[in-house]
Amino acid sequence: MSGLDISALLPPYLNLPPHLSAHKYFFVCTLTVAAWDTLVLSPRSWRLMKTKEWPVLKIVYQVLRYLMPVEFIIVAVAFFDTKFTREMCNKFYLFEPICTMILIALCSSVHVIRIHAIYDKSRPILAGLAALLLIQIAVMAVSSAFYRVIPLLPGQGCIAGPTANWVGIYWAAPTLFYTTTLALALNRSIKSLQTKALSPWKLMLRDGLNLYGAIWIVNMVNVCFWFIVKPTGENDSIKTTVTSMTAVLTTTMTLRIILSVRGSLAQGGSYAGSAISSSNRGNSTHVLSSSGRNPNPPHPSSFGPTHSYGVQSQNAGNGANVINIGTYGNPERKGSLSGGVPGVGKDGAYTLDEMRDKAAKGEWNEGASDGRSSVLEGKEGEAYGVPAARGYEGVKVTIDREVDYHGRK
Repeated sequence: MSGLDISALLPPYLNLPPHLSAHKYFFVCTLTVAAWDTLVLSPRSWRLMKTKEWPVLKIVYQVLRYLMPVEFIIVAVAFFDTKFTREMCNKFYLFEPICTMILIALCSSVHVIRIHAIYDKSRPILAGLAALLLIQIAVMAVSSAFYRVIPLLPGQGCIAGPTANWVGIYWAAPTLFYTTTLALALNRSIKSLQTKALSPWKLMLRDGLNLYGAIWIVNMVNVCFWFIVKPTGENDSIKTTVTSMTAVLTTTMTLRIILSVRGSLAQGGSYAGSAISSSNRGNSTHVLSSSGRNPNPPHPSSFGPTHSYGVQSQNAGNGANVINIGTYGNPERKGSLSGGVPGVGKDGAYTLDEMRDKAAKGEWNEGASDGRSSVLEGKEGEAYGVPAARGYEGVKVTIDREVDYHGRK
């Protein structure tokens, strides 16, 4: 019996055209990515959930986290269910375009908030990105009305496709938006090199350029499928092969953009590249010295009064390492740092073991904006931040000299 005769004996849900078969395999990959990403992000999502504040980014994160897997589980039922009839498909086929439009709009709103934040709340940036977002939503909403049911055989599933080639602007609009946000994020990172030089790899990881780039790549590939690839007939679904994966990867990368925000999520968070320079701004300047006295008293700066804190490391035999902090340069406020810090003695002494315990419990990291992620993970070996006293932003203490053990250095 010839191969043609064998294929004629197969039921329609097994006798699939090559493009439809590839589409179904690729959709399985999409579901795998969605399930795996949801599982991997669960611990960090739970830690984010336990934070007290509920800014816009946190709310959008929770919506995206659950909307994305729920949408594609429902779409998968219609896609693979051999009993999904044509009448059922006629009532269902707009579900994916509409839900995906909402999903992508929420992802784009995260980009607006984040890019606006890293540009120091620039109103022109906000106005420009908000206009692009409104155009994106309008284009996707209008294009959704021009989807149709792809005429498949019974048992081959329910798939929505475009009525014309121009409907690809449904994905061209968000691709234009993500091209703009990638360019703005890249421009901000390059400008930050004037303050602190970094290697391209460290710069990419610090500012999440890999996340913006991944979103742009998957959207651009999807647009190429829409406008370049030619279907073999009206029952060919090749144009929509990559759409589900594009929506899933755009969502997962956007979730990671939120999780990579340093410090608080309020108002979009802060920019990691300006964390060092911004920590020197305020009403006073703090200078750290590596001994118990200050041989070079600081000069007043234009920012206000100057305070110098002496840092001394002591070790007696096998005893605990102790860091003593004193205040110099302003006799009237001497001892105000240690006296105003909860849980610290009046002598301003900290043992390293106590500092590790506090760091592990997260007591000194709440609300920090010193380069830590918004999802706090206290780990031994990281820099320990001294808790902020009343009226102070706080001081980070780092020891970079040898400690005297038994009289030897």
